[in-house]
Amino acid sequence: MKWDKIFTIVLLGALLFVLVASIGELPPMGAPDSPSYNETTRYYVEEGTRDTGSTNLIASIITDYRAFDTLGEATVLFTGIAGVAALLGVAHHNPKEKEEEENHG
Repeated sequence: MKWDKIFTIVLLGALLFVLVASIGELPPMGAPDSPSYNETTRYYVEEGTRDTGSTNLIASIITDYRAFDTLGEATVLFTGIAGVAALLGVAHHNPKEKEEEENHG
């Protein structure tokens, strides 16, 4: 084996070790001391419908509190779809067919 392959394997093994070891440090599911339960979450749940005037708490969080994030996600999805559509259009383009159309038409 070449040294670059050995280095890559060792690096990936170290990364795997770190990722697996970090699983043991995660708080249990639903634990109240989990970082996901902070003052922002409590504020959204307690004051969200009053702040936004919406009866749907989820919709109010997505469209009011996290609107820029949602817009960014929609932009990324649209760009990905446009890229795939453009690549599929190029894949179906056959230059020989175009030459035949130009010669006959």
